[in-house]
Amino acid sequence: MRFFIKFLFIAGFCAGAGPLLIGADYLRPSVPSGIAHSSYEALLQKYVNVLGLVDYGAWKTNREDLQKLDEYLSQFGQKPDPQISIGEEAASLINAYNAFTIQSMLENYPVESILQVKDVWTSRRHLMGGLRVSLDDIEKGALIPLIGWKVHTVVVCAARSCPPLQNFAYTPGNLDGQIETAYRIWLSRIDLNRFSSTQKIAEISQIFEWYSEDFETGGGIKSILQRYAPERHKPFLASEKFKITYLDYHWGLNDQGGQGKNYTGSLLDIILN
Repeated sequence: MRFFIKFLFIAGFCAGAGPLLIGADYLRPSVPSGIAHSSYEALLQKYVNVLGLVDYGAWKTNREDLQKLDEYLSQFGQKPDPQISIGEEAASLINAYNAFTIQSMLENYPVESILQVKDVWTSRRHLMGGLRVSLDDIEKGALIPLIGWKVHTVVVCAARSCPPLQNFAYTPGNLDGQIETAYRIWLSRIDLNRFSSTQKIAEISQIFEWYSEDFETGGGIKSILQRYAPERHKPFLASEKFKITYLDYHWGLNDQGGQGKNYTGSLLDIILN
């Protein structure tokens, strides 16, 4: 039975369910209005570089900045606003997901991978709108219903193969443009996505494979590649006569100091332990 459950776990992730057992229910987090994201953005600009890598070592040793992150996240525990706009709600949820993830990594640093943090996606330890929720609740219970496939480049799993963590906070007035920026940056990174017109092949992130059903609502993977890939690849991608393969996922920590750089584990690490 234990092996069978583990098999369902793997199948669920590969089918796009994410790192959570099949059949699990997601809560729908509520968000307070008027959350100030400026202090969070200042922390991102201080500790996140152009590659989306985080200086966890320096952040971990700065008590003042650890407290600033805690204080920022404490805003999400306030009473929710049922009249909040979709744009404000989505922007706040994205920021919350990423900031809670960073907080978890800082609490466990030095760690080689987010996979080594027990129940990191499923533990309901984050206070939002008076309710304890998990990262999966935020993403799958709230964000995917709000913005669908767009979520997969803006929420970050603290791994080296993740879409790069941006060093800005998402805001309601700029949300569409910021999502587009995140997709363009992600698809321009040759270590994360590669395109060859001569070989007629697109080697892309496994995220596209895991969440292929979500991307279908955006016109399908090929359509999204055509929309956001670097301009020089667009004529080749427009033909749609190319093969798609998926790059191996590097689950090592997205750390500027090199922590996790040589990590070779996979999702099996959290399934088999």
